Amino acid sequence: MAHLGKIPATVITGFLGAGKTTMIRNMLQNAGGKRIALIINEFGDVGVDMEVINGCGIEGCAEEDVVELANGCICCTVADDFVPTMQKLLDRETPPDHIVIETSGLALPKPLVKAFNWPEIRSRVTVDGVVAVLDAAALRDGLFAHDHAAVQALREADDNLDHESPLEELFEEQLHCADMVVLNKTDLLSSDELVKVEADIRAELKRPSVKIISTEHARIENAVLLGLGAAAEDDLESRPSHHDDGHEHDHDDFESFVVTLDDVNDPAALEQRLIAVVRDFDVLRIKGFVNVPGKAMRHVVQGVGERFQRYFDRPWQEGESRQSRLVVIGLHDMDQAAIAKAILAA
Repeated sequence: MAHLGKIPATVITGFLGAGKTTMIRNMLQNAGGKRIALIINEFGDVGVDMEVINGCGIEGCAEEDVVELANGCICCTVADDFVPTMQKLLDRETPPDHIVIETSGLALPKPLVKAFNWPEIRSRVTVDGVVAVLDAAALRDGLFAHDHAAVQALREADDNLDHESPLEELFEEQLHCADMVVLNKTDLLSSDELVKVEADIRAELKRPSVKIISTEHARIENAVLLGLGAAAEDDLESRPSHHDDGHEHDHDDFESFVVTLDDVNDPAALEQRLIAVVRDFDVLRIKGFVNVPGKAMRHVVQGVGERFQRYFDRPWQEGESRQSRLVVIGLHDMDQAAIAKAILAA
């Protein structure tokens, strides 16, 4: 059980585009009066996830309850960013009932859980649980099992090469730290595919007590998501990490950049260009906002692999720049100039 008198905190981890932000929006819509504070950490220069949350229009979702850590990976900037932010939340005249931390899709959860043992916060907050959100369709397609086929063949043929891809290592880090695994986007799988993916996940887990929940569109009851009582900061030894040997974690395997576009008259045509970019340049994630002339609302673009989602989320605010900007995230050394040119091609 969670420690008596401490504010519970839930760490939500999971790779780029798995559905973490959507799950948080669903959680806020069903908060039932509970005061929930959010800490959002993003990889990239534009705070898309925070903007999506702040634009949700959910009653009781105040902007002051959403804090963005955009100065680097939350697992690498614990002392500089995370601990001071937690102290500010805990020192409020009316502290939150629950704190939810959405990590970057490239962050390791274990260093963050370790931070809850810092003296400044240990006596006041506990890790209620680490929730790993997984993209079921990406798992089915082998995204985390290997690099692209040709590269993986070289890895396996040469004993001097690392057989584990950056994506695979990150996936294992997030999975091995979890108290609950939310297998999202299961509507994209057949029943047989779902059975296989669940079996593969179960085989990877180090602790049999970890729950696996299947969801569509990241819909999960708050009673299931919150209140796990794991006190994960006291259970670090059972959560293995590739970095337990003292090797530092960095993001040299990944990079991101921002593409600024003119107004987008045809969002569907833009989506087709983005799909081609993903296919031609092996881009992992594209997300952002575009302005559609004649439309009063902001248009959200979210893509993971070749699967894209677009929707109008809220009206442009008075004085707000109606700038179209997309964050592109991929493996290190991607051809940024060629990718930007392909996206901007009309």
